[in-house]
Amino acid sequence: MIRRLIFALCGSLTLALPLQAADIQDIRFWRAPDHSRVVFDLSGPAKHEVITLSNPHRLVLDIASTKMATATAGLTFENSPIQGLRHAGKADGTLRVVFDLSADVQARSFFLPANAEAGMDDRLVVDFLDQGKSEAPRVVKSVSDAQQRDVVIAIDAGHGGEDPGAIGPGRLQEKDVVYRIAKKLQRKFEARKGYRVVMIRDGDYYVGLAKRRDLARQAQADFFVSIHADAFTDPRANGSSVYALSKRGATSATARILAKRENKADLVGGVSLSDKDHVLAGVLTDLSMTATLDASLSVGAQLLSEMDKISRLHSKRVEQAGFAVLKSPDIPSLLVETGFISNPTEAGRLKTDHYQSRMAQAIYDGIDRYFRDSPPPDTYFAAVKRGDVTAPAGPREYVIARGDTLSDIAQRHNVSVRDLQQHNGISGSSIRAGQRIQIPAS
Repeated sequence: MIRRLIFALCGSLTLALPLQAADIQDIRFWRAPDHSRVVFDLSGPAKHEVITLSNPHRLVLDIASTKMATATAGLTFENSPIQGLRHAGKADGTLRVVFDLSADVQARSFFLPANAEAGMDDRLVVDFLDQGKSEAPRVVKSVSDAQQRDVVIAIDAGHGGEDPGAIGPGRLQEKDVVYRIAKKLQRKFEARKGYRVVMIRDGDYYVGLAKRRDLARQAQADFFVSIHADAFTDPRANGSSVYALSKRGATSATARILAKRENKADLVGGVSLSDKDHVLAGVLTDLSMTATLDASLSVGAQLLSEMDKISRLHSKRVEQAGFAVLKSPDIPSLLVETGFISNPTEAGRLKTDHYQSRMAQAIYDGIDRYFRDSPPPDTYFAAVKRGDVTAPAGPREYVIARGDTLSDIAQRHNVSVRDLQQHNGISGSSIRAGQRIQIPAS
């Protein structure tokens, strides 16, 4: 009995020991549409308390047993309510950080433990929430007098902000590559009558996985595409791939591993542990999910057909796994891996404007083909297919890519080689990379 009591006391004493002193090694700032985020990189865990004050407006952050080990003089907080930051140590070892504010704000704060796999230290996150603003994109399903609405495409550039995603040779970051592809894809859709686009993130900031789905649903999207660049421990791994949600299990080991890695993004990007996933597991049994998955797989097959023209495919079928970002029960959704950023050769292509444009074109062509063939009944494309309206006959511009041939371009755009030649004044079959041609109406 005595021995057990001693162990119990020792255990209690151990649990009561204070945390070791921590250093703030860096301070980073991110601006999102509806909030400003400040991230403190710590050398170890630390307890904190937040106090808001008025007249003047301030937010006080007390961090126990911590000292400032980085310079703060050069910090700027553009386009945010934060006017400045100052700090001082207290006698008990607490570090007091004061944010001077231009207005009253709501704040949320949370601690994120170190993530060795992602190379992240312990972090303390403070979000300053804008008053009266929402991150939700506006509802964009416009309907004309003839009830011919646009098809809404939600484009999701993976990762962002403090979550760089996979890192390639030369510190090439996945978040930058996929954002540039996403912006090119946006321009392609917006250039065509019958489409409207909502960008899930339109800048360098992080959006939680559940929030990405919610933004697409709030925009009443007809399709959701999440763009990524794959990575693997073996740099020889290569190829593009397309993934859909699975109701059962992963269709391959690669799909299972990738889903597990992508689903950890919130731990890196910075989402409070109290942010719960509101999409219940039971939604996967909803009858509407079957139709949504069928549509996802159909679009995925079109995408693979187009991507196969510009890159090697890692898998020639649409793979499936439990990707959190794809779990919208009513929106066909796909995750596109544009290549392996961990492969030196593919990383070299992924960082070029030329390859990014070709990948964006392939994604666009695959989605566009699906919606022209199987348009929602109340859309402009459905009216065109029924013959109620006539699609504009204006030509489209195309930039010749390395490896392109006139016959390939003609087949992709459903025109004849002869029409291509006549429309562009081309004699023979000689074309060059970078050359701009017009695609006549089919």
